[in-house]
Amino acid sequence: MIKIERIPGVLASAYEKSARRVIDSYYSHVAEEIAAHLPEGKILDLGTGPGYLPIGIARNSSKVRIIGIDLSRKLIEMARIRAAGEGLGDRIQFQRGNANRIAFEDSTFDMVISTGMLHSLKNPVNVIQEMYRVLKAGGEAWIFDPARVSTGEHHKEWKASLTFRERFFFKLFQWSGLHKPAKTYSREQVIALIAKTDFKDYYIDAHDNEIRLKLKKKDPQQHR
Repeated sequence: MIKIERIPGVLASAYEKSARRVIDSYYSHVAEEIAAHLPEGKILDLGTGPGYLPIGIARNSSKVRIIGIDLSRKLIEMARIRAAGEGLGDRIQFQRGNANRIAFEDSTFDMVISTGMLHSLKNPVNVIQEMYRVLKAGGEAWIFDPARVSTGEHHKEWKASLTFRERFFFKLFQWSGLHKPAKTYSREQVIALIAKTDFKDYYIDAHDNEIRLKLKKKDPQQHR
């Protein structure tokens, strides 16, 4: 199956509208959970899209600094504009970047997060290992991969909000055969992925529509 890791530019606005509809029902809850776990420190958000999760985290904690990366230039532009409009530009940075080759040095972040990206990755093992590399000792990587985070009503509202241009390109994308329904990994499949990385300490919570991974980079000092 062909996997598309980047939202095409012509679909960026349609994707943003879809993400916007689950801010209250999804992103805000995840943001609160992350902010409660890490009230201060440096966070990296992979596949940040229009930036709703970093913005939500920053609203909940004034002591975190967040960098969000995404392959889509248009989504990064949207995220920057939104963060600046909320007065959060000094605590959140958005930049184009590839999760397969994270452009930061080893042991840079206290936490690395990702939502809705794992199922679309061509080489998930490499991305998870990159998370390990840029984490500080004792830091955690949280990967939430939802297959469906929106309800039927959300989808109905989203379709009604699309412009003619957005509808046209979305239909074209579907007809191309590149658009596939999101499918989450099973617990067993995820364990097999993690086994190929340096993460040894992890927790998996799997439900019908979402799998949540919490992986910890061990601190060598704790074993001395």
